[in-house]
Formats: sequence, structure tokens, C-alpha cells
Amino acid sequence: MSQFFIADLHFGHNKIVNFTNPDGTKCRDFDTVEEMEDAMVQAHNEIVKPTDKVYMLGDIAFNARGLDRVKQMNGIKILIKGNHDNLKLHKYVDVFKDVRGCHVMNGLVFTHIPIHVDQLGRFGCNVHGHLHAGKVMRYGGHQVDPRFLCVSAEHTDLKPIEFEDMVERIVAQGGKIGMVNGNGSQEQSTQNALFNSHKVAKQIAFNK
Repeated sequence: MSQFFIADLHFGHNKIVNFTNPDGTKCRDFDTVEEMEDAMVQAHNEIVKPTDKVYMLGDIAFNARGLDRVKQMNGIKILIKGNHDNLKLHKYVDVFKDVRGCHVMNGLVFTHIPIHVDQLGRFGCNVHGHLHAGKVMRYGGHQVDPRFLCVSAEHTDLKPIEFEDMVERIVAQGGKIGMVNGNGSQEQSTQNALFNSHKVAKQIAFNK
């Protein structure tokens, strides 16, 4: 079973196809939200198996019609609620295996809105959505903050990314995996060591 991550599908949100990047180009190059949904459902189902687990980090569906489209997507789906996931709870239960406010795994904390930096505490990185094409920045907006990773659909080519891809993105921008400040368990330390070994092995194979 693989694990996948994505945020901000915005299914059922008619205006999402009008969102633009700072340079004026469209964030999602579709004429209608229905066209976007068709493409995203197809792309999702091409890489996610029914037995895979998919963490959806909020703002997934704006209405019941959008939620029906999410139901067509493969995987055991976990919803981390966002500020636009405002339907009655029982409607989400039909689509998602679980509904949460946040999720903690491998020393990472998963939320919809990025948490305040003062609350990161022992977590190596906050994986989040909400910002769409944006990222959490520091030093007056001159550098990406490596303690945060945005997995809004705009950053993932409109399809979920696997756990390994997510980890590689965190490491590439200088972030950390696992608990920090000495708060990790022995099990977490073992997981980190295994990951680091896997990373080194992949790099050696790549260099060959």
C-alpha cells in the first residue's frame, strides 16, 4: 500500500479556474470546473490504487456535487479538514475513511492551513495546503521556509504525490524528517535511519 498526499482540489468551486499566478497566467488551465474535475479524477485514478491511502489536506469539495466527484477517486481517503470543507459531517463519512483536524506521522504534522512557526515545536516539518501556488517564506519573502511544504494541487501537477516524493521535496529545500529537539522515540529514530539509508542507496544508483 502506497501513501499519497494532496490539498486544495476545490471540486465544485466554479471560480477556481479563474485563479491566476503572480505573472497573470492561470493556475489551472481549464475553461470550467467540470473539465478540471474530469482531468483530476482521471490523473488521480491512473496512479492511485483502490488499496492505497490518500491524505487530502483540506478544501477538497465546496458542495455535494463536488464531493460526489471525490467519491469517484481511488484509494482509502483521509480528510484533513480545511476552511472550505463545510458540509455536514455525515456527508464526508460516505466518502472518507476518517475526518481529522490534523495528522501526525513520521515526525511531520499535516494540516490544511500552515501552523504558526512558534507551534512547530518538535515537528520536523509542517506539510500543508491553503496557499495554492504560494509557499511559506522567510527573510522578508526572499527564501522558502524549509520547515513547511505546500502540497496544494498547484504544486503537485494537480495530482497526489507519494510519500517518498514528498520526503524528497522536504529534504531538497533543506527541511527535516522526523522529530527534532530530541523528542523523537526510538522507533522514530529507526524510521529516520531506514529512510536515510534508502535515500543514500537511491543516490548511489542514480549516480551510476
